[in-house]
Amino acid sequence: MTDVTTPEQRWAARLAFLVAGTAVVVVLVAAGVRGGVGLVLVGATGTALALAGVWWFLAHRGLVRWLAGVLVVFVPLTVVVLYVQARLAWVVVVCALLWFVAVACGRRALATNGGPVEFEVPRPRRPHLIMNPRSGDGKVGRFGLPDLATVLGAEVCVLDGSQDVAALARQALDDGADLLGVAGGDGTQAIVAGIAADRGVPFMVISAGTRNHFALDLGLDRDDPRRCLDALTDGVEVRVDLGVAGDRTFVNNASFGAYAEVVRSPAYREGKRRTTLNLLPGLLIGPRSAALRVLAGGDRLDGAQAVLVSNNPYGSSDLAGLGRRPRLDGGVLGVLAVTVRDAAEAAGLLRGRRRSDAVVLRTATEVVITADTPLLPVGVDGEAVTMTAPVRCVVRPGALRVRVPRHRPGVPRARPELDWTRLRELALS
Repeated sequence: MTDVTTPEQRWAARLAFLVAGTAVVVVLVAAGVRGGVGLVLVGATGTALALAGVWWFLAHRGLVRWLAGVLVVFVPLTVVVLYVQARLAWVVVVCALLWFVAVACGRRALATNGGPVEFEVPRPRRPHLIMNPRSGDGKVGRFGLPDLATVLGAEVCVLDGSQDVAALARQALDDGADLLGVAGGDGTQAIVAGIAADRGVPFMVISAGTRNHFALDLGLDRDDPRRCLDALTDGVEVRVDLGVAGDRTFVNNASFGAYAEVVRSPAYREGKRRTTLNLLPGLLIGPRSAALRVLAGGDRLDGAQAVLVSNNPYGSSDLAGLGRRPRLDGGVLGVLAVTVRDAAEAAGLLRGRRRSDAVVLRTATEVVITADTPLLPVGVDGEAVTMTAPVRCVVRPGALRVRVPRHRPGVPRARPELDWTRLRELALS
């Protein structure tokens, strides 16, 4: 679906340029033309050094990493001190406020509108819910989900770690279930969602996992999974897309290269952030950086070190599939390919994905990933698997019927990336 821009969005784009220009004029007028240009250069240099420091922090370990951390903190403070010494502290405050307003106007202009259409549906007669008591640090037991669901008329299967989730879901449908639901992580959600889509029955998401990405983009309550059970008694239905990588369904994304290697680490589940920081240096600049070849629609991309294929594109500057998607019914896959060849591209990467030569963005209905090795590690909704190359990814538009509570927090408006080229087009339209 394509969003139609409104007059409000066009005027917000114009206001963003007006306020940003005012910020520059304030600097130039405050210190004189020569001093103003110098101040701009000081700010630009400080920004570049800080971004390079962030890259060094991510790409190295030990002493270099901590020196880079000091650089990230010290450089912006130095820039502020120089402005204060020039008796232009007020310029820093005013410009910061103006840029805040400019960015807010720009994001408002680029914000997407709308969401999946809701359908009135009858209450399910034999809902079957599969619950993983180990997901989300034990949310299933902590919130008493099995007993609550049983009271509401659902058949509940609590996993003990030995069952085949796919076989359980198929057996439940064979026994007459007219709805499948999962209280667990996104990996388990994806397995059962694919079966529900194949059999044409509605699917229900209970946010009892750790990240609950799919629940977030459906507008469900991620803090209290008990509220998801309201869908059993007072729910509506929406239709969303599914992605498929090889023979595996995904509701969020399939990752290849550097990110897939992170997911494969045994320490990933216990400490995702720490594991990512420890593995990134070797994956991005070390010998393990495998070059991937990507065919997305009619475009061919060679040499990528990390590729993220998502069920609909992410709407922020997220580079690891940890952000939000403005919608789940666009009928396309999002493709994000990262190739870092030198420090300059690395620093550019951290300025935002659209402004970096290291990142390529595409949308397509079919994506093929291959490499010079016969087997590829793949992270499918956070689950580590190995697939035979090439791996074909496709989108199944509107394949999944999802039952959600009528009254839910809703899908938070995704904060769009500040694309000044797109803003210019809006402002001049």
